[in-house]
Amino acid sequence: MSVNPSLSLSQTVPFRQDAAVVGLVGLAHASSHFSHLLLPLMFPVFMAEFSLSYSQVGLLMTVFFVVSGIGQAAAGFAVDRLGARPLLFAAQAILALACAAASLANGYPALLLVAALAGLGNATFHPVDFTIMNQRVSAPRLGHAFSAHGLTGNLGWAAAPLFLVGLTRLSDWRTAYLAAALMYLAILALLWLHRDKLSTRAVVRPAGMAEEHKLAFMKLPVVWWCFGFFLLSTMTLAVVQSFSASILKAVHGVSIEAATLTLTAYMLCGAAGMLAGGFVAGRAAHSDRVVAVAMTVAALCLALCSTGLLGGTGTMVVLAATGLAVGIGGPSRDMMIKRATPREATGRVYGMVYSGLDVGFALSPMVFGLFMDRGWYAATLLGAAGTLLLSVAAALAVGRQSPETATMA
Repeated sequence: MSVNPSLSLSQTVPFRQDAAVVGLVGLAHASSHFSHLLLPLMFPVFMAEFSLSYSQVGLLMTVFFVVSGIGQAAAGFAVDRLGARPLLFAAQAILALACAAASLANGYPALLLVAALAGLGNATFHPVDFTIMNQRVSAPRLGHAFSAHGLTGNLGWAAAPLFLVGLTRLSDWRTAYLAAALMYLAILALLWLHRDKLSTRAVVRPAGMAEEHKLAFMKLPVVWWCFGFFLLSTMTLAVVQSFSASILKAVHGVSIEAATLTLTAYMLCGAAGMLAGGFVAGRAAHSDRVVAVAMTVAALCLALCSTGLLGGTGTMVVLAATGLAVGIGGPSRDMMIKRATPREATGRVYGMVYSGLDVGFALSPMVFGLFMDRGWYAATLLGAAGTLLLSVAAALAVGRQSPETATMA
């Protein structure tokens, strides 16, 4: 099947063709988000088995996302040069290796190695996914494609607690990691069987092109506003993923099972929000404003949870509902980035911008892990809410800067 690098609004592409591409990319994206929780879900186990502190287990995620962030920025250049498909296959293989290594971990140094391997495997997904969708999905369906992409990511997050915690309770945590390794190998096999749907056109550049020209996109202010948005909004998400279960247990006496289900509910609400957000993204003229409203509502929900006034059940319900607000803004966020991206620099821009996500995930455990060690549970949630509000300012700045980028493209 030939690659369609610039499908126009006037072209008619069969729905089945677009759906197949989006489905495969979505499956890969779900596996990426699943990897984000490979370690955090086992924090209580690691802390008990290896006598670790919150700061130490938080450092595992810092290592994961530092490696992922550096790798993601580099992967953007590799995608433009080599195409997306080879990096997608490599990522699945590395994540399978990371899970296998986790099943054999016998101490903190081994867990640090697992974190680095998993971060390397996670690094390529955003530049790979968006390059494939921008080249292989017809323009009229891109908003819904971005919606499905975000939805599958949230489903990957939602599946991780059920998969890993469930298998740990049925057997043990080492068996759960071995099963995860087999899952990644099965996904790799499926992607390989349908590899014709995942091919992309590499960017062809004159041999003598100056290196400064290849990096010219980094001079665009909008790229750095996008980066800042992802960094700030992701710091909040990292708090929910890494510490919400511990906060619920410490403040409200919620069981670890109920707290874990709250995290799953947050992800499922996020997925539902993504589905609704696809329709919003397709109709909204100003994606940045949709993102700003959604993130503001989510920040207010988190601030309300930090007060402790809602009790255990009320806090769990509102925390889960926060995912709905964030999810609604997700497809508009992706459209916002697309409109800010110069043509012929998709891989590089997405790699750089989405590395802000990794930086946010890397910083958040260090900052808020210290809060948790001191028992500042309310301050942790309130700090997450404030950080999310800062991301609103970044999103609005992207909206102001995007027309300049469009003219340069």
